[in-house]
Amino acid sequence: MASIDVAANLTALRERIAAVCAQSGRPEDDVRLVAISKRIDLDRVAAAVRAGQLDLGENRLPDAVDRQDELRGYEPAAADVRWHFVGHLQRNKANKAAGRFELIHGVHSAELGQRLDRRAGELGVVQPVLLQVNVTAEPQKDGLDEAELAAVAEEVAALPNLELRGLMCMARFGDPEAGLRRTFARLRTLRDQLTDRLGRPLPELSMGMSGDYEAAIAEGATILRIGTAIFGPRTG
Repeated sequence: MASIDVAANLTALRERIAAVCAQSGRPEDDVRLVAISKRIDLDRVAAAVRAGQLDLGENRLPDAVDRQDELRGYEPAAADVRWHFVGHLQRNKANKAAGRFELIHGVHSAELGQRLDRRAGELGVVQPVLLQVNVTAEPQKDGLDEAELAAVAEEVAALPNLELRGLMCMARFGDPEAGLRRTFARLRTLRDQLTDRLGRPLPELSMGMSGDYEAAIAEGATILRIGTAIFGPRTG
Protein backbone atom coordinates (compact mmCIF):
# COMPACT_ATOMS: atom_id res chain seq x y z
CA MET A 1 0.00 0.00 0.00
CA ALA A 2 1.35 3.42 -0.93
CA SER A 3 2.14 5.76 1.93
CA ILE A 4 -0.93 7.64 3.09
CA ASP A 5 -0.56 11.16 4.45
CA VAL A 6 -3.37 11.19 6.98
CA ALA A 7 -2.64 14.73 8.14
CA ALA A 8 -2.77 16.06 4.57
CA ASN A 9 -6.00 14.17 3.90
CA LEU A 10 -7.53 15.68 7.03
CA THR A 11 -6.47 19.18 6.03
CA ALA A 12 -7.97 18.78 2.55
CA LEU A 13 -11.18 17.30 3.96
CA ARG A 14 -11.60 20.03 6.55
CA GLU A 15 -11.08 22.67 3.88
CA ARG A 16 -13.74 21.06 1.69
CA ILE A 17 -16.16 20.78 4.62
CA ALA A 18 -15.63 24.47 5.37
CA ALA A 19 -16.28 25.37 1.73
CA VAL A 20 -19.49 23.33 1.56
CA CYS A 21 -20.67 24.86 4.84
CA ALA A 22 -20.06 28.31 3.41
CA GLN A 23 -21.96 27.44 0.23
CA SER A 24 -24.84 26.20 2.39
CA GLY A 25 -24.88 29.32 4.56
CA ARG A 26 -23.75 27.42 7.63
CA PRO A 27 -20.86 28.11 10.02
CA GLU A 28 -18.08 25.55 9.81
CA ASP A 29 -18.33 24.72 13.49
CA ASP A 30 -21.91 23.50 12.96
CA VAL A 31 -20.43 20.24 11.65
CA ARG A 32 -18.37 17.74 13.65
CA LEU A 33 -16.13 15.29 11.83
CA VAL A 34 -15.94 11.74 13.23
CA ALA A 35 -13.09 9.74 11.72
CA ILE A 36 -14.17 6.12 11.28
CA SER A 37 -11.13 4.07 12.23
CA LYS A 38 -12.48 0.53 11.77
CA ARG A 39 -9.79 -1.86 10.48
CA ILE A 40 -7.29 1.00 10.22
CA ASP A 41 -3.81 0.31 11.57
CA LEU A 42 -2.73 2.15 14.70
CA ASP A 43 -0.08 4.19 12.88
CA ARG A 44 -2.71 5.88 10.74
CA VAL A 45 -5.14 6.37 13.62
CA ALA A 46 -2.40 7.89 15.78
CA ALA A 47 -1.45 10.20 12.89
CA ALA A 48 -5.01 11.48 12.78
CA VAL A 49 -5.01 12.11 16.53
CA ARG A 50 -1.71 14.00 16.28
CA ALA A 51 -3.29 16.10 13.52
CA GLY A 52 -6.03 17.14 15.95
CA GLN A 53 -8.72 14.63 14.99
CA LEU A 54 -10.10 13.74 18.41
CA ASP A 55 -13.50 12.29 17.42
CA LEU A 56 -13.02 8.66 16.39
CA GLY A 57 -15.68 6.10 15.52
CA GLU A 58 -15.78 2.29 15.52
CA ASN A 59 -18.54 -0.01 14.30
CA ARG A 60 -17.79 -3.31 16.10
CA LEU A 61 -17.86 -3.35 19.87
CA PRO A 62 -14.96 -5.78 20.50
CA ASP A 63 -12.78 -3.79 18.09
CA ALA A 64 -13.82 -0.53 19.72
CA VAL A 65 -12.98 -1.71 23.23
CA ASP A 66 -9.61 -3.09 22.09
CA ARG A 67 -8.82 0.03 20.08
CA GLN A 68 -9.55 2.34 23.01
CA ASP A 69 -7.06 0.46 25.16
CA GLU A 70 -4.44 0.02 22.44
CA LEU A 71 -4.44 3.62 21.32
CA ARG A 72 -4.05 4.99 24.84
CA GLY A 73 -0.83 3.03 25.16
CA TYR A 74 0.36 3.97 21.68
CA GLU A 75 -0.35 7.68 21.37
CA PRO A 76 -0.32 10.00 24.43
CA ALA A 77 -2.77 12.46 22.84
CA ALA A 78 -5.34 9.64 22.69
CA ALA A 79 -6.27 10.46 26.27
CA ASP A 80 -8.34 13.31 24.80
CA VAL A 81 -10.11 11.23 22.14
CA ARG A 82 -13.91 11.22 22.08
CA TRP A 83 -15.06 7.77 20.99
CA HIS A 84 -18.24 7.19 19.00
CA PHE A 85 -19.97 3.86 18.40
CA VAL A 86 -21.49 3.90 14.92
CA GLY A 87 -22.32 0.27 14.16
CA HIS A 88 -24.96 -2.30 15.01
CA LEU A 89 -25.17 -2.81 18.77
CA GLN A 90 -26.77 -6.05 19.89
CA ARG A 91 -28.97 -5.83 22.96
CA ASN A 92 -26.85 -8.38 24.81
CA LYS A 93 -23.76 -6.17 24.33
CA ALA A 94 -25.37 -3.03 25.78
CA ASN A 95 -23.69 -3.54 29.17
CA LYS A 96 -20.26 -3.35 27.54
CA ALA A 97 -21.09 -0.21 25.55
CA ALA A 98 -22.80 2.06 28.08
CA GLY A 99 -20.44 4.63 29.54
CA ARG A 100 -17.59 3.96 27.09
CA PHE A 101 -18.62 6.31 24.29
CA GLU A 102 -19.10 10.02 23.80
CA LEU A 103 -22.09 9.11 21.64
CA ILE A 104 -23.79 5.87 20.59
CA HIS A 105 -25.18 6.58 17.12
CA GLY A 106 -27.23 3.51 16.38
CA VAL A 107 -29.97 2.87 18.93
CA HIS A 108 -32.45 0.91 16.83
CA SER A 109 -35.03 -0.29 19.35
CA ALA A 110 -36.67 0.65 22.62
CA GLU A 111 -35.30 -2.55 24.16
CA LEU A 112 -31.72 -1.56 23.35
CA GLY A 113 -32.38 1.86 24.86
CA GLN A 114 -33.71 0.25 28.04
CA ARG A 115 -30.65 -1.95 28.43
CA LEU A 116 -28.28 0.95 27.87
CA ASP A 117 -30.25 3.00 30.39
CA ARG A 118 -30.11 0.26 33.01
CA ARG A 119 -26.35 -0.14 32.70
CA ALA A 120 -25.71 3.61 32.59
CA GLY A 121 -27.70 3.90 35.82
CA GLU A 122 -25.56 1.22 37.44
CA LEU A 123 -22.45 3.15 36.41
CA GLY A 124 -23.85 6.48 37.58
CA VAL A 125 -23.50 8.10 34.15
CA VAL A 126 -25.77 9.59 31.50
CA GLN A 127 -25.15 8.07 28.08
CA PRO A 128 -25.82 10.28 25.02
CA VAL A 129 -27.48 8.41 22.14
CA LEU A 130 -28.98 8.85 18.70
CA LEU A 131 -31.82 6.86 17.19
CA GLN A 132 -30.99 5.19 13.89
CA VAL A 133 -33.68 5.51 11.24
CA ASN A 134 -33.90 3.35 8.11
CA VAL A 135 -35.03 6.26 5.96
CA THR A 136 -34.50 4.37 2.70
CA ALA A 137 -36.48 1.34 3.97
CA GLU A 138 -33.80 -1.11 2.82
CA PRO A 139 -34.30 -4.55 4.39
CA GLN A 140 -30.56 -5.16 4.87
CA LYS A 141 -30.11 -2.01 6.96
CA ASP A 142 -30.60 -1.51 10.67
CA GLY A 143 -32.78 1.26 11.98
CA LEU A 144 -36.28 2.17 12.97
CA ASP A 145 -39.09 2.41 10.47
CA GLU A 146 -40.57 5.87 10.26
CA ALA A 147 -43.89 4.51 11.54
CA GLU A 148 -42.35 3.38 14.83
CA LEU A 149 -39.93 6.26 15.32
CA ALA A 150 -42.15 8.59 17.36
CA ALA A 151 -43.18 5.94 19.89
CA VAL A 152 -39.61 4.72 20.38
CA ALA A 153 -38.32 8.28 20.64
CA GLU A 154 -40.84 9.06 23.38
CA GLU A 155 -39.80 5.97 25.31
CA VAL A 156 -36.06 6.58 24.96
CA ALA A 157 -36.39 10.28 25.76
CA ALA A 158 -38.09 9.37 29.05
CA LEU A 159 -35.25 7.09 30.22
CA PRO A 160 -33.42 8.81 33.07
CA ASN A 161 -29.89 7.66 32.25
CA LEU A 162 -29.91 8.32 28.49
CA GLU A 163 -29.72 11.65 26.71
CA LEU A 164 -31.46 11.51 23.33
CA ARG A 165 -29.48 13.90 21.13
CA GLY A 166 -30.98 13.33 17.68
CA LEU A 167 -31.09 10.94 14.73
CA MET A 168 -28.74 8.99 12.49
CA CYS A 169 -29.14 7.44 9.03
CA MET A 170 -27.25 5.99 6.10
CA ALA A 171 -28.16 6.96 2.56
CA ARG A 172 -28.71 4.43 -0.21
CA PHE A 173 -25.38 3.36 -1.68
CA GLY A 174 -24.86 4.74 -5.18
CA ASP A 175 -27.85 7.09 -5.09
CA PRO A 176 -27.51 10.16 -7.31
CA GLU A 177 -27.27 13.59 -5.74
CA ALA A 178 -31.01 14.20 -5.81
CA GLY A 179 -31.70 10.91 -4.02
CA LEU A 180 -29.07 11.62 -1.38
CA ARG A 181 -30.53 15.05 -0.75
CA ARG A 182 -34.04 13.59 -0.36
CA THR A 183 -32.81 11.02 2.18
CA PHE A 184 -30.94 13.55 4.28
CA ALA A 185 -33.73 16.12 4.06
CA ARG A 186 -36.18 13.48 5.24
CA LEU A 187 -34.07 12.72 8.33
CA ARG A 188 -33.97 16.44 9.11
CA THR A 189 -37.75 16.66 8.78
CA LEU A 190 -38.21 13.66 11.08
CA ARG A 191 -35.89 15.26 13.63
CA ASP A 192 -37.79 18.54 13.48
CA GLN A 193 -41.10 16.75 13.95
CA LEU A 194 -39.74 14.89 16.97
CA THR A 195 -38.41 18.12 18.44
CA ASP A 196 -41.93 19.53 18.36
CA ARG A 197 -43.47 16.31 19.65
CA LEU A 198 -41.06 15.91 22.55
CA GLY A 199 -40.81 19.60 23.35
CA ARG A 200 -37.04 19.45 23.69
CA PRO A 201 -34.03 20.12 21.46
CA LEU A 202 -32.58 17.31 19.37
CA PRO A 203 -29.51 19.03 17.98
CA GLU A 204 -27.72 16.20 16.20
CA LEU A 205 -28.11 14.75 12.71
CA SER A 206 -25.48 12.07 12.08
CA MET A 207 -25.49 11.60 8.33
CA GLY A 208 -22.92 11.74 5.57
CA MET A 209 -19.94 9.51 4.76
CA SER A 210 -16.94 9.76 2.42
CA GLY A 211 -19.03 9.56 -0.75
CA ASP A 212 -22.00 11.72 0.22
CA TYR A 213 -20.99 14.16 2.95
CA GLU A 214 -21.44 17.25 0.79
CA ALA A 215 -25.13 16.46 0.23
CA ALA A 216 -25.48 15.74 3.95
CA ILE A 217 -23.99 19.11 4.93
CA ALA A 218 -26.32 20.87 2.52
CA GLU A 219 -29.30 19.20 4.24
CA GLY A 220 -28.25 19.97 7.79
CA ALA A 221 -25.84 17.28 9.00
CA THR A 222 -24.16 18.09 12.29
CA ILE A 223 -21.99 14.94 12.42
CA LEU A 224 -20.15 13.37 9.49
CA ARG A 225 -18.86 9.79 9.70
CA ILE A 226 -15.87 9.61 7.34
CA GLY A 227 -13.19 6.97 7.02
CA THR A 228 -11.76 6.33 3.56
CA ALA A 229 -11.28 10.02 2.68
CA ILE A 230 -9.05 10.33 5.76
CA PHE A 231 -7.31 6.98 6.13
CA GLY A 232 -7.39 5.50 2.66
CA PRO A 233 -8.27 1.81 2.13
CA ARG A 234 -8.95 -0.36 5.13
CA THR A 235 -6.82 -3.35 5.99
CA GLY A 236 -8.37 -6.80 6.25
